[in-house]
Amino acid sequence: MDKFSKIVSFIRDTFNKPEGFIPLHEPTFIGNEKKYISECIDTTFVSSVGKFVDRFEEMVAEYTGAKKAVVCVNGTNALHLALQLVGVQAGDEVITQPLTFIATANAISYANAHPVFIDVDLDTMGLSPVKMEEWLVLNAEVKEDGCYNKITQRRIKACVPMHTFGHPVHLDELVDLCNRYMIELVEDAAESIGSYYKGKHTGTFGKVGILSFNGNKTITTGGGGMLLFTDEELGKYAKHITTQAKVPHPWEFVHDHIGYNYRMPNINAALGCAQMESLPLFIEKKREVASLYNEFFSSLGIRFAIEPKGTQSNYWLCAIILENKEERDAFLKFSNENGVMTRPIWRLMNKLSMFENCQCGDLSNAEWLEDRVVNVTSTVKL
Repeated sequence: MDKFSKIVSFIRDTFNKPEGFIPLHEPTFIGNEKKYISECIDTTFVSSVGKFVDRFEEMVAEYTGAKKAVVCVNGTNALHLALQLVGVQAGDEVITQPLTFIATANAISYANAHPVFIDVDLDTMGLSPVKMEEWLVLNAEVKEDGCYNKITQRRIKACVPMHTFGHPVHLDELVDLCNRYMIELVEDAAESIGSYYKGKHTGTFGKVGILSFNGNKTITTGGGGMLLFTDEELGKYAKHITTQAKVPHPWEFVHDHIGYNYRMPNINAALGCAQMESLPLFIEKKREVASLYNEFFSSLGIRFAIEPKGTQSNYWLCAIILENKEERDAFLKFSNENGVMTRPIWRLMNKLSMFENCQCGDLSNAEWLEDRVVNVTSTVKL
């Protein structure tokens, strides 16, 4: 049996599915999901008002250690709002990584800001503090009112690292760098609920971080996101403007700010509450699968992406790193044609037409990973 056949057989055996289609990551519902959703329907509280919204926020805040958590319709909305809340304005620049899902770069564009793409580290696949400092030394200067790009003259207001597939980036170094250059850190923790850096949950290292609860995430609300705050007052303000900035009143409709209709409905939050109850089990089971994969792929001489030193990853999506683009493409073709869904890592953002003119640093690590990384089946195995 050749190498690719062994991988497909191993995945089928591991997930106890000898035939038929195996998706990359499907949601798992084993708890109170139906009960809580039925309660929403029975009480008619299915929209933006209801007890599950507040409960879901409280559960996520307690789990992550955030001072406050505020639900949104999706993770992209949450990231857009997070950038505004840290002061990103039209014309500013925001540093991020090219190896990420499109939502990261789109949210920066929604804020009418300009992405600047800096390379990733090979061990985290997320924003590299070393590469970022090299770029800042050459291109940035700190003035009294902030950090500025010496070439474009634009203000560099924020930095958005993304914890790829749940593996935390090197946060100590990024926090230090952002402090020295007066840049706001906004963590895109969309993929990393249940992931920790030196014992602290991802998404809680800057003023604002965000999570995602899309259908393919570790836990899901169908679609949804969450803002995480280390500043409770900023969190209260965010909750106000995500609900159209309506001044609380039994019957009057008065709004004191240009707000957003970003509030998650109660029926989605009900799903989130039930999923949060199962989250510790999901993380345990996902890490067990990652351990099985690591042992199996090592036996084949294939590198499996493991959690960086000093971190605990949720292993949202398990990933392997193949020899080159030719082997990657051959494996993608073989596995998908044999009913096991796999996918390559994202096309680099700077290669997409919308962002091809954005300023970039040296992206050699991101380009190397782009040609080699493949995600394999990562569903919770009970």
